Amino acid sequence: MQLTTEQRDFILKHEREDVRELALRFSREDLPFVLSQIAGRQMAADKIFSWYERVGMVYPPHFSIEQASSEIAARYKSSLVPQGLQSFADLTGGMGVDFSFFAPKFQRAVYVERDAGLCEIARANFRCLGLENAEIHCSDGETFLREAYKFDFVFLDPSRRDDAGRKVFRMEDCSPDLTAIKTLLLEKSGAAMVKYSPMLDISQALKGLGRVAEVHIVSVDNECKELLFVLSETSDEEPRCLAVNLKKSGDRETFSFALLEERQATIPFAKQLQRYLYEPNASILKAGAFKSVAKRYGVEKLQVNSHLYTSERLIVDFPGRIFEIADSCVPNKRELKSFLSGVKKANIAVRNFPMTVAEIRKKTGLENGGDVYLFATTLADERKVWVKCRKVLVRR
Repeated sequence: MQLTTEQRDFILKHEREDVRELALRFSREDLPFVLSQIAGRQMAADKIFSWYERVGMVYPPHFSIEQASSEIAARYKSSLVPQGLQSFADLTGGMGVDFSFFAPKFQRAVYVERDAGLCEIARANFRCLGLENAEIHCSDGETFLREAYKFDFVFLDPSRRDDAGRKVFRMEDCSPDLTAIKTLLLEKSGAAMVKYSPMLDISQALKGLGRVAEVHIVSVDNECKELLFVLSETSDEEPRCLAVNLKKSGDRETFSFALLEERQATIPFAKQLQRYLYEPNASILKAGAFKSVAKRYGVEKLQVNSHLYTSERLIVDFPGRIFEIADSCVPNKRELKSFLSGVKKANIAVRNFPMTVAEIRKKTGLENGGDVYLFATTLADERKVWVKCRKVLVRR
């Protein structure tokens, strides 16, 4: 599959326009295809920018682009590959984004995908990207693995859709089911990396997979995107956990901790709010490193289920958002009037509080946005409070 010169010119000329309007303005035999390519480029411009910069790339249907890794996450995954490995297989190739960043690190790189259409697109795109070592196999990943020789490294991103197209979140419901082929996987690879949805329960995944050496909880700009489980045939201890927040600016927050450390840690709870309020990033919250982060950075947790922290001193390298507290109140009618005096807009967040953001907006009439941040939460003495803050911008 390859774009003609005329198709490429049409796509580049109209790539910033609304696809629905283009569908009404033009009539051509290949219109559905070129419109899908324009929509694909529009998504790639923000999500897979190095692909977007390559004129001639072919984009699969919207669903495949939506499910694909972002470039920033794919680059992170490829950075985890140990030096000196020779052979690699991606058993769930899909659109090929992850594969395209893994492949240059190996002499032999095998892309496996059961959808013939995606294989055809991948063949054209890998050629466009200059991946001369790419081998393409149209096959089911499990079948291919059973018939293949051993690889140094294997990657899988199990499908999270059932036969009816509904989303699934349990490992056993994904395809392939890693709980059923984990022994085979480690027999055929020196190490393996498995990507799952952030909706997956990490503790259950560790029980189901076994032999997990590392768990990476990956966020992009504080939105949790994926869980990575690195399996090794030599791993027989609890895995190392890394909560990573990748930023499009190029910065990165990484918090490493041990599960045993988290279970055994004891931390103080704040007797009162202090000058600063700390909110861990999305990866730390998903990882459940609630006590480890408090202990590591010397902050006090507001309450066991609130997952907010406070300190009298400014900790500029805290992995998350930092706020300076302006005021707090028990949200009754008498106190709220003075508490919200002059405030028309606020960014509202609820942490362990018996009201939703929508209910608070309805009660207060506050519009969204502005410089004021309002946290509705619970303190260690079980008081329900609202905390008014301003974000602290720090250079790291």
